[in-house]
Amino acid sequence: MGRPVLLHLRRHHQRGDQRDPPQHHRRAGPRPAPLEAEGTMEFEFTEDQLELQRAVRDILDAEAPPELARAVADGESDGAELWGTLAGLEWPAMALPADAGGLGFGWVELAIVLEELGRHAAPGPFVATVTQFAPLVLEAAGPEDAAVLLSDVAAGRTTGTVAVDEGAGTWDPAGVQATTRRDGDHLVLSGTKHYVVDGATADEIAAVVRLDGEVRVVLVPGSSVQPVEVMPIDPGVRHSTVSLDGVRVPADRLLGRGDATRATRRALEESVAAIAAITLGACQQIFDIINAHAKERIQFGVPIGSFQAVKHKLADMYRDIERARVLVYYAALTLAEDHPDRTLAASMAKAAAGEAQRRCVQDGLQLAGGIGYTWEHDLHLFLRRAKVGELHFGSASHHRRRVARLFLQSGAA
Repeated sequence: MGRPVLLHLRRHHQRGDQRDPPQHHRRAGPRPAPLEAEGTMEFEFTEDQLELQRAVRDILDAEAPPELARAVADGESDGAELWGTLAGLEWPAMALPADAGGLGFGWVELAIVLEELGRHAAPGPFVATVTQFAPLVLEAAGPEDAAVLLSDVAAGRTTGTVAVDEGAGTWDPAGVQATTRRDGDHLVLSGTKHYVVDGATADEIAAVVRLDGEVRVVLVPGSSVQPVEVMPIDPGVRHSTVSLDGVRVPADRLLGRGDATRATRRALEESVAAIAAITLGACQQIFDIINAHAKERIQFGVPIGSFQAVKHKLADMYRDIERARVLVYYAALTLAEDHPDRTLAASMAKAAAGEAQRRCVQDGLQLAGGIGYTWEHDLHLFLRRAKVGELHFGSASHHRRRVARLFLQSGAA
């Protein structure tokens, strides 16, 4: 079912390409009307996007049911079979440019997929590969090099991740201390990276390091590092501490020319928005589970959902989820259009998603009662997926401070 929808959207995209000239690393494709400086903005999906959303949900209902997330949590599966299925449906190629073997969809379409992946607590390397590794390679390498490097990603033959944070939790390349130096026709790396998603399993790691004082990006084979997996909050999203000390790679694995600070920041904006979309999906699933529970759980002869205090908590959860949804898709719009507000929008989305997960995890668990604490109930699968996003690319409080700083710098405050 997924393939016909994707091919239909690809044909639509190719017709659009004939009208619009290619731009630097822009992922052209079906997308909402351009953002306007003033006036209202439309947030409704197109018919193609609604069709994509339905198809993605149907596919994940079949291929990533709660039983898969539970099997991963129980150590009975690593989720690799889902990656194979998604690769067969061309999902890794969705947001990649056509010259890299991709379908060239826009960021709104990618956000639709990410929200559904979060809603299903889907395991596997899709998120790290498509929303972290691929954007950094696209931004740091030249177009021709990126096309070659990402062709295997588009085909689902290669997985990847990024190594940026060094323990501060800010994910700002300006704070990178890890280094690389030239040794003949090789590079020798040094340093330690934290919170590397899929750091123990990814085929390639895009490591952000310093070379002669400049921020640069080096591709490191996953087999050449010694990762230490951290006990996971969510077994479907494993992260590691990765030591780069003594790692040697050919010099041609250095991406691009010149300082990569701006390229890294632009790539991380996409990663931030992606985590926000996944968190949104997990929060929506938590709400759906708890809302259904409130209608079915009987206390004092009536459903608990009829109690005013329960209604208030459900209303607060719904409000925070919808606020996060608006900001996630606003961020997707700014990324699709490469709008100047993309930095601000990504942080707003991450902050709102973080606040939604905090409320949904706390109130959802409280409303579920004792059953919410049991391993046998599915709720914990989605609580974990919602909570794990807070660890990656900055917490909600970090991004709230960032939003405030950006407003002050712009004079909009």
